[in-house]
Amino acid sequence: MSGVLKIGTRGSRLALWQAEWVKAALGRHGIAAEIVVIKTQGDTEVDRPLHELPGKGFFTKGIEDALLDGRIDIAVHSLKDLPTTLPDGLTLGAVPERADARDVLVAKQSGVASLAALAPGARLGTSSLRRVAQVRHLRADLEILPLRGNVPTRVQKVKQGSDLDAALLAFAGLARLELTDAIALKLDPLEVMPAPGQGALGVEIRAGDQAAAAAARPLDHPESARQVTAERCLLAALGGGCQAPVAAWVGVRDAGSGMRLWGRVTAPDGSVQLTASADIEDPVVAGVAVADLLRAQGALELLAR
Repeated sequence: MSGVLKIGTRGSRLALWQAEWVKAALGRHGIAAEIVVIKTQGDTEVDRPLHELPGKGFFTKGIEDALLDGRIDIAVHSLKDLPTTLPDGLTLGAVPERADARDVLVAKQSGVASLAALAPGARLGTSSLRRVAQVRHLRADLEILPLRGNVPTRVQKVKQGSDLDAALLAFAGLARLELTDAIALKLDPLEVMPAPGQGALGVEIRAGDQAAAAAARPLDHPESARQVTAERCLLAALGGGCQAPVAAWVGVRDAGSGMRLWGRVTAPDGSVQLTASADIEDPVVAGVAVADLLRAQGALELLAR
């Protein structure tokens, strides 16, 4: 690694915010860094939903290639976009403290207090198969339209366009870009469950790169890493990719209770939804246990659809 650490990232406003945050955090530990913007498949193929694109790692592979060939020293990802199996030669160097993992509703009209309050037949925007499936389970009458683009663009399409009445987005992205005024409501994570790893960043490095590992280590937040490990182990145990209709959330549901991992698989048409949960002591064990419970209910058959 050279004297200035090179941080690889996508070029969207949110990705740049995340990379700048990592750069500033490294700076607080005396490490100089510069940002290298890399265009990915997900940035160039914007004319169809992500689950229709071939392969995996639409937002990560191009950056990982740059990491492997030495053009960058670390990569910063939205962890929910990072496949659970990393390429040979790469490893996760840090998971910084996680933001709120919940999904939110952005609506054209003010005063929308719940998904149930949307008008019959309202047009809802999302290109996440996980969100599509869960919304269809809750509100089969809604018209779901594909919605791609960076976070500010998606908000603008709802607020100023004529095609959408509402959209589902991640709270963390809106908060990081100071767009929380657009939020109509935060959704209960057991109503619309988040993606595994949602709200967290992943700092990826080359395996064996001791200098990069030492630079990333102070950024790691052990409790956040524990939570996302459970969620990503659940996803991996089900054999699902980042675009599969698999949801996961670690949290405390009732006062006085411990941390639990919830997992969910929903049929793409919303006709069947399976949910299971387990206490977290060992995050890997919890992830596998919840996956086993979902498999016993028929999750693999739903995913095969």
